[in-house]
Amino acid sequence: MLINSLKNETSLNKKKMKIDFEKYADKLVPAIIQDDATGKVLMLGFMNDEAVEITLTTGNVTFFSRSKGRLWTKGEDSGNFLLMKEIRIDCDGDSLLIKVTPAGPVCHTGDDTCWKEKNEPQRFLPVLESVIYERKNNPSGASYTSSLFQKGINKIAQKVGEEAVELVIEAKDNNDELFKEEAADLLFHYLILLQAKGSTLKDIEFILEKRHKKNNG
Repeated sequence: MLINSLKNETSLNKKKMKIDFEKYADKLVPAIIQDDATGKVLMLGFMNDEAVEITLTTGNVTFFSRSKGRLWTKGEDSGNFLLMKEIRIDCDGDSLLIKVTPAGPVCHTGDDTCWKEKNEPQRFLPVLESVIYERKNNPSGASYTSSLFQKGINKIAQKVGEEAVELVIEAKDNNDELFKEEAADLLFHYLILLQAKGSTLKDIEFILEKRHKKNNG
């Protein structure tokens, strides 16, 4: 469930979320903090009803600190605030996923995350694959990708063939930029074809890895 952060909808949003604070003796629910841009999990905190209220109202993620015994806005001392982008509640209503834009390192040690990981963007192909999946399952009239899915497997396969031919033609010339553009077009339509056939890049990677082990075993 996506919760908008508009200030004038704070009460309505809290009501929609139906967070089960009573499930825990201390009435604190865990809140997983994830970078909205990179998908990296940054930290885990705990929130009570008031912390959720402040987060929704100010846009700065606020927790209830069990060590301090009080409300604590991340960055209040360091300036490394967590700017809320959206809040999601899990299926049981007893934990939160908060997507944020961090204003600096998240961990008090100075690391990007509390697990000593670099907060770097994930590889783009899995991101693109998820976008294609979304266009397939939630079609948009303005989406070229959605229109291909609606035209069916024959049209998708035809486009893959056309892009493959165009790539071969560019491979015979000396324009590296055009060659790479055609390679990108082919890869994009190949990903669409995989989705249309109910497959993913991981499926193909698994086959290639199995072949590699067999040939080098």
